Amino acid sequence: MSQPGIHQHEFHRQNDLAERGTRAAMWITLATVVLAIVALLGGWIWGWVWLDPVMGMVGAVLVAIWAKGLIVETSRVLLDREMDHPVVEEIREVIGTLPGTGQTRLTDLHVWRVAHDAYACAMTVVFGDRMLTAAGIRSALSIHAELVHCTIEVHHHDVPAAGENAAPA
Repeated sequence: MSQPGIHQHEFHRQNDLAERGTRAAMWITLATVVLAIVALLGGWIWGWVWLDPVMGMVGAVLVAIWAKGLIVETSRVLLDREMDHPVVEEIREVIGTLPGTGQTRLTDLHVWRVAHDAYACAMTVVFGDRMLTAAGIRSALSIHAELVHCTIEVHHHDVPAAGENAAPA
């Protein structure tokens, strides 16, 4: 049951970068332990003293491959490199279709991938229609299921009524 003011994130947990990184670390740790045991047994049973450094190098290569993959995947999030994804243009289009579009400006937008097909965004919107709220913008953005979390900062500016001068007389 959902509580008021609490929202649920519904996306596939196997695509969560933190969880995948944790799983990979667990498997790499297991692999290095197995390699160390094989090296110890090889040295003890057959006297292969060279096996310990070889297994150490194999373990180091496994860790390096895992680390490189993790860096490549997470750098897109950490370096804000999702701004070329089509969802960014879709967000801009939704903001452009809001009421009072002539007075609406998207002044800041950041998009992050939080799972394989799930994105979070933070934006600042400036507009003159005082009836438009962050909840209204969030509702308009809800047509895009891939947006699982939106932080919206709203600024209103005074829009002169028809026939009024914007500058003081």
